[in-house]
Parts: sequence; C-alpha cells; structure tokens
Amino acid sequence: MPTTGTTTFADLGVPTALLDVLTADGITVPTPIQAATLPDSLKGRDVLGRGRTGSGKTYAFGLPLVARLDADRRRPAPKRPRALVLAPTRELASQIAATITPLAKAVGLSTTTVFGGVGQGPQVTALRNGVDILIACPGRLEDLIGQGHCSLADVRVTVLDEADHMADLGFLPAVRRLLDQTPKDGQRMLFSATLDGAINVLVKRFLDQPAVHEADSAQSPVAKMDHHVLHVEREQRLPVLLDLVSAPGRTVVFTRTKHGAKALARQLNKNGVPAVDLHGNLSQGARTRNMEAFHSGTATTLVATDIAARGIHVDDVSLVVHADPPAEHKAYLHRSGRTARAGAAGTVVTLMTSDQRRDVSDLTRAAGIKPTTTRISGSHHPVLLELAPGERSRPGGIDLSPAPAQGGGNGGGGGRRRSGGGAKKPAAKKSGGQGGQRSGGQGGQRSGGQGGQRSGGQARSGQGAAKPAGQRSGGGRGRSRGRGAGAGSGSGGSHSAANFSSGRR
Repeated sequence: MPTTGTTTFADLGVPTALLDVLTADGITVPTPIQAATLPDSLKGRDVLGRGRTGSGKTYAFGLPLVARLDADRRRPAPKRPRALVLAPTRELASQIAATITPLAKAVGLSTTTVFGGVGQGPQVTALRNGVDILIACPGRLEDLIGQGHCSLADVRVTVLDEADHMADLGFLPAVRRLLDQTPKDGQRMLFSATLDGAINVLVKRFLDQPAVHEADSAQSPVAKMDHHVLHVEREQRLPVLLDLVSAPGRTVVFTRTKHGAKALARQLNKNGVPAVDLHGNLSQGARTRNMEAFHSGTATTLVATDIAARGIHVDDVSLVVHADPPAEHKAYLHRSGRTARAGAAGTVVTLMTSDQRRDVSDLTRAAGIKPTTTRISGSHHPVLLELAPGERSRPGGIDLSPAPAQGGGNGGGGGRRRSGGGAKKPAAKKSGGQGGQRSGGQGGQRSGGQGGQRSGGQARSGQGAAKPAGQRSGGGRGRSRGRGAGAGSGSGGSHSAANFSSGRR
C-alpha cells in the first residue's frame, strides 16, 4: 500500500470507533487519496477527488460519511435516509456497502442497498423501517422515489462515486434529478477517475467551493503494472490464453461482448480451468454467485465485459488479459486497474492479431503506455511463463448452470425457450429457476461456440415437441443461428478463439 510518510488515520481526524474497524481489517496507513481528502471531508467541506480505481476512494468518502452521521446522533425517519451514495453499477454498489457497513455498525448506523435486477420488496421494507445510509444505483432509486417509497429531503451527506462512469453509461440526467432533491446545504462529495467536461457540469451545479484533490493521474497507469502485447495468430488465441490462466493466482479476462464472455467462460471450463463470467445478461443472483466463486477461489478466472472494469474490488488479481482489445483507452486503463491494486504489482496482457495492430498501437499511445510486444508462435513460448509464472494446472471446470429455484421459483426467467407451433412441454418438465432442463435456457449444456452439448448457436425448437435439454442438435426441424466461429460440432464446437468476440472481424 502506498505510504504517506508518518501520517496515520488518527492524525487525519478519524474517530476512534472507526479506527478500531480499520485496524481489525489490517488497514493502518492511508492511501494518497485518503490522506489528501479526509481532513476536508471530515470537516464537512464539499470535496472533488480524482483517483484511479483501486486507490482507496471508498474509505475516502465512507469514513467521513459515517463519522458525520454519528456526530449528528439522529435516528432516520421512515423512507428518509440521512446519507446517499450513488454508484453506476450493482456490483460497485455492493462493494461500497461491504466496505461501509462494518464502519456503520461500529457506531450503530444502518445501511441498505438499492439497485435493479432484484425484487424491490426487501428494499421498500428497509426504507420504510428507516435507514441511515442508502447506497443506490440511479435507475432503481428514481423508481422507488416515484412510487413514494423514498424521499431525499433528509440527506445530509451525498456521495457520487465513479462519476465518469456514470457519464459513460448515460446516467447523468438521472443523477442531476436526484441531486436536485437533496438539501442544498448538505455536504457533497464527488469522486472520479477522470475530471472532464461532463463531470465539471456536475461540479459547478452541485458542489459549493469544493476542496479539489488529485492524488494521481488517471492517464498514467500504476508504476508497478507491467504492460505486454502478445502478437498471436487467431487460432492461437485460445491456447495462449489457456496457458496464461492455468498459472497460479487469480486472473481477470476481458471480452468485448456479453456473448463472448459467456462463450469463453464455457470454453475455459471445458478445458479444465475453473472460470465464471460477468456481464449484463446475467441475473443479479448469478452475478452474485459468480463473484462469490471468484472471491473464494472456487473459480480462478473471471471472464467479463467492461461491466467489471469498474468497481470490482479483488485485491489479489495478479494478471489481467484483454482477450479482445477494448475500443478506447479509458476502458483499457479501467480494465487494467483490476490488477496492481493497493500498491501491489500486476501484469496486463493484450492479445493482438495482425489485423488489430493499428488499433492496439493507437490504444496504448492514447493510454500513455509503452507495452512490450512479443510475437507468439505457439502456446509454449517462454515469455508466457515470465508473464504468468508457476506450474500450470487445470483442476477442472465448474458448472455455470443457474440453480433451479425452489417451489417453482420464477417459472423460467433466464434464457428464453421459444417453441414453434408444436406441443408445449408439460409443466412438470419445466425447471422453476433459470436453468435446469429448459430447452434454450441460459444454463445447461450448450455448444456451438458456447460449450456443452447443443449445436448451432441458439437452436430454437421448430414444429415438433421440444426435446429435453442436452439432447438437442442443430439438425431436424430446429433452426440454428451460428453466433461465431466453430458452431455446430455437437460436442463443444470449435475451440477457435474467434469465439471470444461476436464473430470474426
């Protein structure tokens, strides 16, 4: 962890009860963004902080937020939280809650999270019972306010985290509407990896003479992060990737598309590498299960789209692989920020085919880095052992099928089973959850670029009765839509790494 001389959290004014929580978690030395902002934020000043992902921003706003609410000594009224933290994604909201909740509990404050993708019932109940700190995504929060379940009239401290990502996702209009509902005399803190025009609009409108702190540059990567580009032929991408992810330690692999992330995770599991995926097509329950598997070590590789480039805090990721180079340099920097966190060393590898050379060159130049480029002719090149040292092992893949819900559950809310004009399945043969034995579900045993025992991409049942999952083929009367190279083998499809992304470029 970066040091800040002899400065301690106590020197910065953090209350004793919160110091005890930090010490119990092994956190004793403030990071630069914490040391820079805490003296102002603990006094109640508005703060504008810039720091890259992994720099410790959550404690930078979480500590003063809890300390100031504790000093106020008021109980929250029903439906009227006392503090609001806005986050762009459910994953980040959950990560923030995991950091702030122990601090809040230490001084008797309550927290709850609000985001979409799950039922709103428990969120409504928590708000009705009264909550001190509300951590929310803008869309669901606006819905609950519109339904009369929440008011922001009592919010004394407002935090906007990952403001630049909010802008990228198009959330700024909702953010402005929400901030307009908070009291103007309350404290506001805005944290972002970059401070550009869209963010400056928020600053001018909602922050009152803020203390501005830029602890590091968002343009330049961490000093201890090594950047490499592996120039590979298309057919070598999967073998090279398999070698890298078979090394000891946690790896995050990025693809451009949701389909690519799902397909690659299944390919890795089929080849003995325990992997989970993370992308926008997953239900919240599946996202949570997959992240828990990655955190616990059950899965050693996380295959993700850019949804995971922000806010996924796993401090011991040793390797990040761009299986698909990102579209622009900011995404590269945020993806790469999954490693070299909290001062640790890390390695970033980009797989580049010949037709991607100009794009990757432009990307790295815009990101302000000079990677080491190596031409790889096979999966046993010595540089692979340098980038991911250690003995290779493939202990076996894990089952990515969603668990069936109990007692009928959601009646099949995952992948969409579409029957043609034939007989419907008897109700007894439907699984209640999102996987099970449904034909065409998300879980289960598909191939055609996604691994398993179903060919032809998304084969849909035609005019006959649907066969049980796992026994369908792309032939017969079903229609097949190949979604990438290698579909249609009936036994897992081609292992061409072209399946990473949405078809051949």
